[in-house]
Amino acid sequence: MAATIVQHLGTGRRKKSVTRIFLRTGKGEITVNNRPFENYFPTEGLRAVVRQPLLATETMDKFDIVILADGGGVAGQAGAARLGIARALVEFNAELRSRLKKLGFLTRDPRAHERKKYGQKGARKRFQFSKR
Repeated sequence: MAATIVQHLGTGRRKKSVTRIFLRTGKGEITVNNRPFENYFPTEGLRAVVRQPLLATETMDKFDIVILADGGGVAGQAGAARLGIARALVEFNAELRSRLKKLGFLTRDPRAHERKKYGQKGARKRFQFSKR
């Protein structure tokens, strides 16, 4: 009989990125798409964004986290991972919800890419106006 793994799931979305989070009891290792955490997110700022819910709840070294990220860029994936980790922590312990909600980690960021408009150079940028 195979040993069952106790894990808590969370889904995060940001811009065009979607991440699936698997929170398992462990010693604090994070892997993203089967790659080490430090290799996947190139800057310390993005790594800090992903760790924020863990630091806020003081559960940094209690869980091993497996992140499956898809779509978008690394910044969007980092934001999606933050939301997913926060949701998985709430699934693990509902008492953490108030602390995470107060810090804004359970709110999906609604900002997304604005489409380019016809007759313009971009979403907001216009061609230079010439009076004569």
